Amino acid sequence: MAITRIILLTGEAEAPALSSELRRHNPALDIVIAHDDADLVKAAEQFNTGTRLLSFCTSVIVPASMLNALPGPAYNFHPGPPERPGRYPSVFALYDRSERFGLTVHEMAPSVDSGPIVDAEWFDIPEGCDLIELESRTLIRLIAVFRRLAPYLAAFSQPLPHQDISWQGRKTAKADCDALCRITPGMSPEDISRRQIACGMHLSGT
Repeated sequence: MAITRIILLTGEAEAPALSSELRRHNPALDIVIAHDDADLVKAAEQFNTGTRLLSFCTSVIVPASMLNALPGPAYNFHPGPPERPGRYPSVFALYDRSERFGLTVHEMAPSVDSGPIVDAEWFDIPEGCDLIELESRTLIRLIAVFRRLAPYLAAFSQPLPHQDISWQGRKTAKADCDALCRITPGMSPEDISRRQIACGMHLSGT
């Protein structure tokens, strides 16, 4: 069964380039862009046997009922390595002073960032790297992986092979990031500095 329709769940900035890359390998492909929950619900009204869902760097959670209705696996491009599932992985990597970061491509499952991994990459975090730089480096690599997988994702319905790589570590949520990016009285200068580097403009005081 060939892929005839892709629902691309991503941001407005990324959508044009990703769509162009998919159509380069399947010019007849019907691509439906979804930016938020409402767009996704509307797109899901037209599922067919050639539909595939791709999620790229978005916080929108796809309901289990929608994943189950698809004829094959949906794939998510996660801006963090398998050791950092959940929201804002770059923030926690910088706060923890990690030496490496990365990205993960995986089948989507009802539980966020838990499905089988089909691709993953790691890279060294340069000395003095801040949040903007780390997220930029990660996005560049994610786009490169998307381009590498696009010929298969755009045309072939067969599932991508699973890699012998497992999710690890604590799954972070928005509330965890909000707490990390808050300065409170009594914090040590070292802790404040680490939070400033990790959170950037998201840092707030109380």
